[in-house]
Amino acid sequence: MRGIVLRGTGGIWRVRTDSGETHDASLRGRLKQDDARKLAVGDEVVLEEGERGGAWAIAEIAPRRSRLVRRSPGGAYGERIVATNIDQVVIVFAAAQPEPHPRMLDRFLVVAEANELPARVVINKADLAPDGEPEARFAEYARIGYPLHVTSVKRGSGLAELRAVLVGGDVAVEGAVEGASADSPARHARVSALSGPSGVGKSSLLNALFPGFSLRVGEISRSVNKGRHTTVGAELHPLPPVEGALGGYVVDTPGLREVGVWGVPPEALDSCFPEFRAHLGHCRFGDCTHAVEPGCAVRAAVERGEVSAARHESYLKLRGELAEDAQVWPR
Repeated sequence: MRGIVLRGTGGIWRVRTDSGETHDASLRGRLKQDDARKLAVGDEVVLEEGERGGAWAIAEIAPRRSRLVRRSPGGAYGERIVATNIDQVVIVFAAAQPEPHPRMLDRFLVVAEANELPARVVINKADLAPDGEPEARFAEYARIGYPLHVTSVKRGSGLAELRAVLVGGDVAVEGAVEGASADSPARHARVSALSGPSGVGKSSLLNALFPGFSLRVGEISRSVNKGRHTTVGAELHPLPPVEGALGGYVVDTPGLREVGVWGVPPEALDSCFPEFRAHLGHCRFGDCTHAVEPGCAVRAAVERGEVSAARHESYLKLRGELAEDAQVWPR
């Protein structure tokens, strides 16, 4: 029986089958020993039931279409898989409470780019800012090419448009994964991952978009103006079908207070900034870091106003961190 992993805790995984049933299952022993294929939310799996109606077990993990991966928390070495088989990343920030930090948004976007996943930007709690301010403050991201959504749960504004891109209809995939077995799913509905800092209202937003979710909502700590975690681990939520097509899924991820990039060499970071790409390959030096070298096409674009100086500053800071990591943990 085929299914998709909704969540997991303590070695027990909640799996939703293609027929809509849900079962708690554990990994077969041989899969537990395979450190290279740790199970994650979003994985498509094959379930087997024990003899005489015994406990369910996950017997096979299908090849993945994609992964959303960030650096292990606390600056530790290694990666943490947030979710798999994602079609798009929806990055949620608040217009206020907590105060949005565009440089942190840049890090979320780099993580999406590094995982080769399309991204959207949602500015929630628009009712806490003057009319038009969120659109103006984040206009640069729309100019770069990231779709920008401004929403307010209190006003109900922007919800219909965001709901449409989350549900999105059915996505047909024929032979989507190279090497996939005949038993692995050949079709999937759109899967979106909601990510962002703590306290920006992701759970409230999902409750407003899809009232049946009833997700727990936290409060903002006034002393530090940061959100309190209400989502403990990533969880995949089925969405209602659209016009008879397969319903999609949305992953609600825990709010983050730090965002680390993993698996990107310092010299490859520039390709994770879409607005840089037209200028790459035109610098005087092939190994240009776009920091101080003469004849840098990227810095020239910054001076002409074609590339945001703030985004370039984000790039330089992140590249410095990646260079330090490369010295500590050479590949």
